[in-house]
Amino acid sequence: MPRAQRERQMIAVAEEIFAERGYQAASMDDIAERVGVSKPMLYEYFGSKEGLLVACIRQARTELLGLTLASVEGVSTAEEALRRGLEAFFVYIDSHRRSWNLLRNEAAVAGQAAMDEIEAVRQQQTAVNTTLFASYLPHLPARDLEAYAEIIVGACERLAMWYVGREDVGPADAAELIMRMVWSGLSGAIATNGDK
Repeated sequence: MPRAQRERQMIAVAEEIFAERGYQAASMDDIAERVGVSKPMLYEYFGSKEGLLVACIRQARTELLGLTLASVEGVSTAEEALRRGLEAFFVYIDSHRRSWNLLRNEAAVAGQAAMDEIEAVRQQQTAVNTTLFASYLPHLPARDLEAYAEIIVGACERLAMWYVGREDVGPADAAELIMRMVWSGLSGAIATNGDK
C-alpha cells in the first residue's frame, strides 16, 4: 500500500478508537492491531500517540477548510457568504461527528501539540473569515474585520457544543441563529464605513 494511503488508513482507525475509548484509554497496540500494521510502524509515521492525534486533527482542519471554501464559491454578497460559510461549518459537524468530538473532547487531555493544532484550526477559520470579509467589505478597517472573524469563530464553537445535543436544529437553523446575532452588527458597520 502506498505510504499516503496507509497514513490515511491509520488516521481513520485512530480517529475511530480515540472517539470510542477516549485518548487516554486508546493504545497504540489497539490502533496497530485494527489497522493491521506493527506498532513500530505507527511510531515511524507519527512519532507518538499524541503525534497521531495531531495528524487526526490536522486532517479535520484540512477537510473543514475545503468544505468552507467550497461553500462560498460564486457567492455575490457578504451576507450570503457568511450564511453559507456558517452552514458549511455545521454540515461538517454533522458529517464528521467523530472528528468534532475528537477536536472538542480529546485534544485537551493529549498535550500541548494537540492543543496547538486545535488553535491552528481556529486561526485557519479566522483567517478565512477575515479574507472573505475583506473581499466584500473593503472599506472596513483590517482590525475590525479580524475582530469580527474571531467573534464568528468563537460563536460557532460555542453554538456547536449546544448544537450536537439537539435533534431539532439542523445546519441551516444553526447558521441562522448566528446570522441573527451578528449580521445586524456587521451590516451596521458596513453602513457606517461604506462611504469611506
